[in-house]
Amino acid sequence: MNPRLALLALGKIVGFPSRVRLWQFAAACKDPRRAQEDRLREILTTHAGTAFARDHHFSSIKTVEDYRRNVPLAPYDYLEPYIARVRKGETEALIAGRVRMFALTSGTTAARKTIPVTDRYLKDYKRGWNRWGLRMLLDHQSISCSPMLQMAGDPAEFHTEAGIPCGSLSGLTTALQKRFIRFLYVMPAAANPVTDTASRHYIALRLGLCRRVGVLSAANPSTLVALARVLEARAENLLRDIADGTLSRDLKLPAGVRETLMPFLKKSPERARELERASARDGVLRPYHVWPPERLLIGTWMGGSVGPYIRQLKQYYGETFRRDLGLIASEGRMTIPMIDDTPAGVLDVTTHYFEFIPEAEIDSEKPIVLGAHELEDGKQYFLTPTTAAGLYRYDLHDLVRVRGFYGKTPQIEFLSKGSHIASLTGEKLSEYQVTHAVAQVTEQLGLPLPVYVVAPVWDDRMPYYGFFVEAGAWPATSVEKFLGAFDSALSIANDEYAAKRSSRRLGPVRVEPLPPGTWREWDANRQRTRGGSAEQYKHPCLIGDVNFRTTMPVLAAAG
Repeated sequence: MNPRLALLALGKIVGFPSRVRLWQFAAACKDPRRAQEDRLREILTTHAGTAFARDHHFSSIKTVEDYRRNVPLAPYDYLEPYIARVRKGETEALIAGRVRMFALTSGTTAARKTIPVTDRYLKDYKRGWNRWGLRMLLDHQSISCSPMLQMAGDPAEFHTEAGIPCGSLSGLTTALQKRFIRFLYVMPAAANPVTDTASRHYIALRLGLCRRVGVLSAANPSTLVALARVLEARAENLLRDIADGTLSRDLKLPAGVRETLMPFLKKSPERARELERASARDGVLRPYHVWPPERLLIGTWMGGSVGPYIRQLKQYYGETFRRDLGLIASEGRMTIPMIDDTPAGVLDVTTHYFEFIPEAEIDSEKPIVLGAHELEDGKQYFLTPTTAAGLYRYDLHDLVRVRGFYGKTPQIEFLSKGSHIASLTGEKLSEYQVTHAVAQVTEQLGLPLPVYVVAPVWDDRMPYYGFFVEAGAWPATSVEKFLGAFDSALSIANDEYAAKRSSRRLGPVRVEPLPPGTWREWDANRQRTRGGSAEQYKHPCLIGDVNFRTTMPVLAAAG
């Protein structure tokens, strides 16, 4: 029997439970209020014996209103003391049950956040991926059981005091896949410890060029653009490795990784010649030469500030199918996109409990808080989840917009990380990190602290962050020193920023000079527009809008 037909038959059998869960999800979406209140009740009951529950009087919570009175809306810092106890092995400070690992994510301070991953978390997380994957495959049956190229990270970068691993959740979930599913993954677990971005991309291409990939998955489309550029730049080396069954010696690999990868490096001279002919014909080797666009689905984020990267995908990958992966983070999956070519996904009302704050209310001392069943189409809200893994009324800083409904459940799209976060390629740079870095560097260099704004600037080859400051604020000889030191300080404060700079997905910070007096006029206009007294107004030091530069009277292009 044809191996692919066998896989298709097996997939239908194994996939039947997932179909049932898809039907159950659709039914729950017809009554989101009931689904959400059931979920909240289950979460509170499960964790009723924890220290967090005692401190916040879970035993007295009978209604949603009780929950809101007892538990504040709060960021990660509020939960960190409890999470710190869990890292030391005191699991019941926050969690009922064992902690399998801590998922690492960049935070809004210098430290990385550690998100507890429990057995229930994994069950919820995998169920969300199953729903996404099954819906995608039902819509694109021509790619069913095709190989998938997805790069996972190391699930054990380090361990806590209690020996609990901390690392990439994708590495753990990939390792836990059923055997026949793991066969479809192009990247083996042996590659997970590779942290050098250029080396990871090379390995992905070395293995992926030899297989008929049907699904290409990367959370951020900037990764896909970078992958295509590595293929262009290193095509000759890659084809030689494919023909000879080797792996380039110039890669930066941890000890022992090369040896564990060797069984996956089969000789394929015929495939190398096929790709060489395509390269010679067009003068360049691109992904659309390797994986036919009509049989390739790209899964990636499509909302927020990634639009410029999405527009670049066509020149490298051709007219592929594209589906948003959903609003998903180390904290959990929030939405499940059901159709192609939209950043909107159905709110996962059966996995987490969600609350929403209208955008205009975010700075209010007592903001209006709404449930999923109270949202309006087209309106924008800040999303606050409560999860089964110990995150309560958790301020993600995520600004979302409602884009219609699935049943009676809102479909939402991610817009940005709020007014105090900027992210071009997943670095999630915070205003806290920016202001502290500027203060540190200006003090070191003996420079006055000027009025400024840092904002992302799009550039087709290499986007960057602009430092918008009035001309003449510093002597010209000091500007270059500041830029280098500021860029280094941001890399120290934010490891994701450092990684994006290292992989050249972000360029160095540039000064964007403005005419003297610009900020006085700009602040006055902004304060009038927003209302309130002058005493309450605060000049922003970070603006996440990628189009900010186009609104400002920049005197000259910065170098």
